[in-house]
Amino acid sequence: MTQQNITSVVIVGGGTAGWMTAAALSKILEGKVKLTLIESDEIATVGVGESTIPMIQLFNKVLGIDENEFIRATQGSFKLGIEFRDWGQLGERYMHGFGIFGQQLATLPFYQYWLRMQQSGKAAPIERYSINQMAALENRFMRADRSHANSPLADIVHAFHIDAGRYAGYLRQYSEQRGVRRLQGKVVQTLLRPADGHVEAVRMDDGAIVNGQLFIDCSGFHGLLIEQALHTGFEDWSHWLPCNRAWAVPCSTTSTVLPYTRATARPAGWQWRIGLQHRTGNGHVYASDFMTDQQALDLLMQHLDGHPLADPRLLRFTAGRRKQTWNRNVVAIGLSSGFLEPLESTSIHLIQSSIARLISFFPDQGFSAPDVAEFNRQSDFEIERIRDFIILHYHATRRNDSAFWDYCRTMPIPATLSSKIELYRSRGRIVRTDNELFSEVAWLQVLLGQGITPQGHHPLADVLEDSEVADYLGDISDVIASCVAQMPDHAEFIAQHCAAPIRP
Repeated sequence: MTQQNITSVVIVGGGTAGWMTAAALSKILEGKVKLTLIESDEIATVGVGESTIPMIQLFNKVLGIDENEFIRATQGSFKLGIEFRDWGQLGERYMHGFGIFGQQLATLPFYQYWLRMQQSGKAAPIERYSINQMAALENRFMRADRSHANSPLADIVHAFHIDAGRYAGYLRQYSEQRGVRRLQGKVVQTLLRPADGHVEAVRMDDGAIVNGQLFIDCSGFHGLLIEQALHTGFEDWSHWLPCNRAWAVPCSTTSTVLPYTRATARPAGWQWRIGLQHRTGNGHVYASDFMTDQQALDLLMQHLDGHPLADPRLLRFTAGRRKQTWNRNVVAIGLSSGFLEPLESTSIHLIQSSIARLISFFPDQGFSAPDVAEFNRQSDFEIERIRDFIILHYHATRRNDSAFWDYCRTMPIPATLSSKIELYRSRGRIVRTDNELFSEVAWLQVLLGQGITPQGHHPLADVLEDSEVADYLGDISDVIASCVAQMPDHAEFIAQHCAAPIRP
């Protein structure tokens, strides 16, 4: 049988998801496939996915984007991790820093030796062994210096804080330069093929018909194609992730631009703070069952660092995922495929990973059923494991000062998360399955930060003498402290390498 390749792809929706998809496909397909993106100037994008994780560096590298140019274009700053305040208990704070802890010793991960010494009161706090955390706490930043292979300076791992709207605009320009055709207008009807129910075309509000063979739904929460046309179905996870609304508002920058995101727990959710060069992004994520919209807005506005630069926007969402990310000839990318919530900054990453998965399983016109099934299996696994990691932040708390935290602390959790916690509680073991997104070190920081303490450690951590392990830990913390002292201030680094021009 002759294989017929895809010659026309239609992306419905712009914003971060649409233009990331268009940019990647325009780069990979090199003009061999017609790419059309439909976007309405009248429909506002969500545009609050302003905090990223390190994998975005790979996406930009594939596109050939210069990092300094990218930072200037998005008025961005650098991110070494996320600081959590008041999550485990009021008055407590911890950080989930990117990168590694310590250096490899013998056969076990570094943290098992740290657990052994910590359980006997002979280890410093865990952050002392992370260059990312120590640099963040000192408001210092530099990119990893690979010229010193054995130095912690080679282990620095960073992501970005960006203006999501400017990033979408930057990628639009990139995409159009590579042949992507942008159509301005609304989709008012989806036309299905009678024979198999595949999307044949969409009708625009001006009457134009846009045909395609592969359709990518980047239309946001309402899922114009994947849900409204194909009725794919949605799996609701709000019983585990009860936050369902967010107020978002930018404010002026009145303090140091921090090289980390701040997430502060509130009585019915949490507040984000993301520092950019030209403003600070703020939002209050909350559960409407436990707090009114007005109460949530008032709480947010009381905790701004500067004066508001725009009217607050209210976003409504339900945590969960589509029952199929790929249905017939439609692939959902971005909010149309599902949404967890902004905690741990995974929204842009899920767009990126969906694009990479689509490229890996890029179809022909036959739309192989096994390929689609495997695409969906991988998509489901990824978002389910991210879901578990986010639930951990809410469930592993000792807070009992509000009905919201009482609910989160006592709610049943997925079996996959329960088994992970119990394995860790026993001997500090953390197992990363099938290259799931968050590493052992990421899980460790949140488990410790939320107050879950292992009853023991890996028995092989006892092979070395106490003095050997103590010297090893002490050397690492001293070297990291020395390296951090050499690093420039975050603001100085930006000013020297990637300061954006001052704009209105």
